[in-house]
Parts: sequence; C-alpha cells; structure tokens
Amino acid sequence: WRYLLGTSRSSVTRCKPGANCPSSHSGISRQLSPLSVTEDSSAPILELQSRGSSGVCGHRVERQNRSGDDGTQTHPENSSQENRIKARCLSCTSMVLKAVWGLLIILSVSSSWVGTTQIVKITYKNFYCPFFMTWFSTNWNIMFFPVYYSGHLATAQEKQSPMKKFRECSRIFGEDGLTLKLFLKRTAPFSILWTLTNYLYLLALKKLTATDVSALFCCNKAFVFLLSWIVLKDRFMGIVAAIMAITGIVMMAYADNFHADSIIGVAFAVGSASTSALYKVLFKMFLGSANFGEAAHFVSTLGFFNLIFISFTPVILYFTKVEHWSSFAALPWGCLCGMAGLWLVFNILVNVGVVLTYPILISIGTVLSVPGNAAVDLLKQEVIFNVVRLAATIIICIGFLLMLLPEEWDEITLRFINSLKEKKSEEHVEDITDSSVHLRSRSRANGTVSIPLA
Repeated sequence: WRYLLGTSRSSVTRCKPGANCPSSHSGISRQLSPLSVTEDSSAPILELQSRGSSGVCGHRVERQNRSGDDGTQTHPENSSQENRIKARCLSCTSMVLKAVWGLLIILSVSSSWVGTTQIVKITYKNFYCPFFMTWFSTNWNIMFFPVYYSGHLATAQEKQSPMKKFRECSRIFGEDGLTLKLFLKRTAPFSILWTLTNYLYLLALKKLTATDVSALFCCNKAFVFLLSWIVLKDRFMGIVAAIMAITGIVMMAYADNFHADSIIGVAFAVGSASTSALYKVLFKMFLGSANFGEAAHFVSTLGFFNLIFISFTPVILYFTKVEHWSSFAALPWGCLCGMAGLWLVFNILVNVGVVLTYPILISIGTVLSVPGNAAVDLLKQEVIFNVVRLAATIIICIGFLLMLLPEEWDEITLRFINSLKEKKSEEHVEDITDSSVHLRSRSRANGTVSIPLA
C-alpha cells in the first residue's frame, strides 16, 4: 500500500506496455498551468479524470474535443446550406406569386378595357355626348388616392395619417410639395392630354367598331418609342414595329375601301394613341419614375384639375346645343357610372400591376383587349372580318408585342444563334474524333487478327 501511495503521489507513473495510462502527469500540469475557462472549457473534467483512480485514458477526451471541433466546423456549413435552400424557396415562391398576380392582372386589365369600350358603344345608342362622358369619367380619378390610402391602411404595418401620406406622395411635384404654381404648371398640360386621349377615343368609337379602335390604340406603344427617340434621345430599336403599326393603320383604312367615316375614325383613333404616347413621354421627362403612391396622388390631382378648370367646357357645349340632353333624369346614369368605374379600375390596375408583377404583363393585358373586343363584336354581329381587316389587326398586335422585347433583342438573338452554331460545331468535331478513334481501334484489331502465327 505504501508503495502504491508513493507511486500515485509521484509525478512519474509506470505503465505496462499495452495497458491504459491514467495520464496523471497531464492532470497535474493542467492544475499548475494558468489557463482560464474561456481558453479551455474542458479543464475541470480533465482534473477530475486525473484525480480519479478509474484509469480512464486521455485519448477519449482528445476524441471528444476533436469531435466538438468537427461539429463546430460542420454546423456553419449545414446552416449555410439551409439558408441557401430557404433563399431558393423564397425566390421560387415570390416568382410563383408574381406569376399568379400577373395572370389575374392580365385578365382584369383586358376585361376592364373591353368592358369600358363595350359600355361606350351601348351608351351611344341613346346618348351621344362624348366630351361630357370624358369629363364625367375623368372626375372619378379623384377617388384614386383614397383607394390607395385604404390599401395602405389595410396592408402597412406602420400606418400614417392621411395628411402625412398626402405630403409624402406630393414629392412627385418637387421637394416643396404641391403648391399652386406647380399645380397649374405641371397638371394643366397633362390634364389636357388626358382629356384629348379619352375624347378622341370616344369619337373613334362612333365611327369604327370596338375591335378596330382597340387595335389602332395599340399603336401608342410604337409612338412612345418614336417620341422617346426624338425627345428623350433614347436608343430606338423599334423601327420594324413602327413600320408594322403604320402598315396596319393604312390597311385598317383600306378595309372599308377608304370610306369617309372609316378614314375619320382611323384618324381619331391614331390621334388618341398619339396623345397617349405624348402623355407618357412627358411624364417620364418631367416627373420621372413615380411609385404607386405618387402615381395615385398625381391622377387624383388630375381629377381635381378637371373638376375645377374644365367643367366650363361641357356647360358651354350644353348651352350651344352641341351636346344637349333634355334633363338630368334622362341621362343613362347606369352606363355612365359603369364606364367611369371600369375606366378607374383600368387605371388602378395599370399602376398596381407594376408593383405586384412584371410590367410586361400589363402591356400583354392591354393587347389582349383586341381579341376580347373581337369576340364580343362577333357575338353582337357588329363586325364582319374580311382578310384585310384581320391582317391589319394581326400586324398591329405583332408590332405591339415587338415593342415589349428588350432594346438589344437583336444582339441577344444573334448571340443565341452563334452559341447554337458553336455547340453544333463542337458536337460535330466530337463525332468526327469518336468515329476516327473507332476506326483506328477496328484497324488495330483487324491488324492483330491478320498477323499470321509463327
């Protein structure tokens, strides 16, 4: 026993070869070394194991430390992989949601525009006052900002007061907000262009069918590119689309053998598309790119300007009997409210769709109004599609769709074709090399077989 006690107290231990070593010397050295807890968190465990007589080897502790180190190294890798998977899932879900919203907005935009056009045609049967209808529907734009603010209250986490939100969105007019000078300077030209666009569109609907007018109005995309090339000095890549739009316009007039009403209707529709294009180009030049709140504020401001300063025009037309009606009770208020409501819905969807989904889908929804109006006109038997009218409609729609391509679509197409050619050439070279190797192997095999045995 004394001998055993003496050996346990000494700093040197004797171990048989192949036996487990208690490693007491390592425990004593750890007790004497000034290591803190943060430097080595397993020091108390090592002290207990060195003091005990169970004969546990320090190799297990080293394995535990190594496994802990490996765990700390593998844990960030696993977490990074999980973050990547989550990011991919979020991006996929966002793309799916955008696609779903885009499909719904495409259908809503096309149906609202078709509904507006068809209600105007129905209203003309008993009531023909196009400027009064334009003025009445433009006044409904005042409700644009209240609709936007109600959506803000329903969706935003930090809700703002109406005046604070109004002042925030009025920055579209400048840093000082909306002043009387800016109200007259910035709103007047846009209000005139807005009124002219809608008024000429309604005049065209009196002379032409809804299908022809909606197809001709799609030329505004080509006019936007032309004006951007002239006014904003942007790069113009829509020469083919512009030529197709002009060709479709001429063919549309030729469809009725250049009849007087047909030519006047085509002129009204092209004028509406031109003023719409000028409105968009000037908006981009003076006001820049606005968000949804600023666009809602601006459209509501146009409605206030129309109510205050343009209300005298329908009054003058009424007393001069240019647009006269017997009494206000005789007005088709149902058709007028339906037309104005659908027009407001169309404008809201165009601005909301840019936020919720891809802007290209809004343009696709606009061009889909052409086949929608054509289907309704065929059901009502108001239009007979001859070859010229059908070709003109298809040419205008194709030109409109060409405008949706990116600016460098020709270079991208050439690069794609060249890449396909390079891949085919590489595959052809690989096939040639494989066939040559196969022929060589066959010749070698035939050579070995044809050598006579000695």
